[in-house]
Amino acid sequence: MERKVSLYVSRKNPLTWLMALCLVGSAVARIVIFSGVEGVGAWSQIVLPIAACLLYVLIAILNGKEMFYKTAIPVWMASLYSAIWIRNNIENRIGVWLFWVALFFFAFMYTDITAGHRKRGIFLLVPLVLSPIVFILYFYRDALMAGQISSLIPALPDLLMLSGVFLLIFALRIHTDGAYHPTWGDRIDGRRIRTLAPMEQISAYFQVERNTCSNLFDESFEITPVERYIRQKRREGLTDFGILHVLLAAYVRGVAKYPQLNRFISGQKIYSHGSDIQYCMTVKKEMSMDSPDTTVKVHLTPGDTAADVYHKLNAAIEEVKSTQELDSGLDNLVQYLNLVPSVVLKFTVWLLKLLDYFGLVPGFLLELSPFHGSLFFTSMGSLGIRPVYHHLYDFGNLPVFAAFGCKRKALELQEDGSVVQRKYIDCKFTLDERIADGYYYATFFKYYRRLLRNPEVLDQPPEEIVQDVP
Repeated sequence: MERKVSLYVSRKNPLTWLMALCLVGSAVARIVIFSGVEGVGAWSQIVLPIAACLLYVLIAILNGKEMFYKTAIPVWMASLYSAIWIRNNIENRIGVWLFWVALFFFAFMYTDITAGHRKRGIFLLVPLVLSPIVFILYFYRDALMAGQISSLIPALPDLLMLSGVFLLIFALRIHTDGAYHPTWGDRIDGRRIRTLAPMEQISAYFQVERNTCSNLFDESFEITPVERYIRQKRREGLTDFGILHVLLAAYVRGVAKYPQLNRFISGQKIYSHGSDIQYCMTVKKEMSMDSPDTTVKVHLTPGDTAADVYHKLNAAIEEVKSTQELDSGLDNLVQYLNLVPSVVLKFTVWLLKLLDYFGLVPGFLLELSPFHGSLFFTSMGSLGIRPVYHHLYDFGNLPVFAAFGCKRKALELQEDGSVVQRKYIDCKFTLDERIADGYYYATFFKYYRRLLRNPEVLDQPPEEIVQDVP
């Protein structure tokens, strides 16, 4: 179920700013004309339409490039205001119902067109928005015929509001880049997968908690080729290049071929991060028990090479370690939350969970959160211990938690009777089974193992990046 078109407006277009001028003028005119007037409901006839005008302006100017479809929200608010006005000014009950049906049709069609469900939606918007302007002029027809232009003053805010929207129609353009653009049901951090089998779509309602739906996978990788590759990269100038960079780069390459690994569950629905692979890890300033730790988030793409992963990861780590204290944005946020009384804090966390369920958590909080991302990869080898199966977080949407331990040696008996010593590294993965089935995971890990046997392929971008289903 892929959208046919995606509409947008640009801030560079003068019509966008002319629209903003009309709608702000409508808000100002409404305050001037109706403030203190008896019989005019302050909330329904002043606050509601003013809020609709200003919200429309903000969405069009700030998010018009990617989320113009959200202007349907203030349109529904304006339709509600109009429904209340019609109820108060038209005595015929049948006429009121007919106008309400017309308003519902207007708001529904505007939502449907701006969501891109109709190829020629821009042309349909012209008569759609023009019709309420014609209705207002028809309502004041007697005064217009008598030349009493001043009688139109009460309708001035509505005419300005509709005129602004009408002008913006001519600033609308269609994205032609072939890329996916957000629509209703998508989140800030991912797009909803809409073409899943019915059972896959409903399974998350029966399997709610992430930890009760996790699969545990254990694998040992022979790292002789990896060590040779690490020495080569260090000779090339990547002085801190290590096993983490190889494991992470191989995972990123795996996402390029198996994009379902970059999915997540939120609000009992399945989403995809698309080309944004959000890698989270814990960083300690010093390897000591007293040293504080914090979490960093690195944004990778399926097309990244091992060198790209190295530079992006090291830049994020150095940015944190360069400070006197590990005062990342997450640490600062947590410090403020610790000042909140426990009862209020419990309510705050509940509210965050509620907002997260509906995809309403602000983007800056998602960026700080270590519970939202594509995967968490942690090194137990730096601590000198074997890897552990780390639990997934029930809060947030992180679907994969991986840990690898320290290097170990093993003696292996060959077919000819000889004994060979090899080096291994153990990895343990905790996986949310709802984002992909067992066959898909098994196929990925076979590919992952092949990449670690031939890590040199990570020096070049992938020949093909597979896109997840619509």
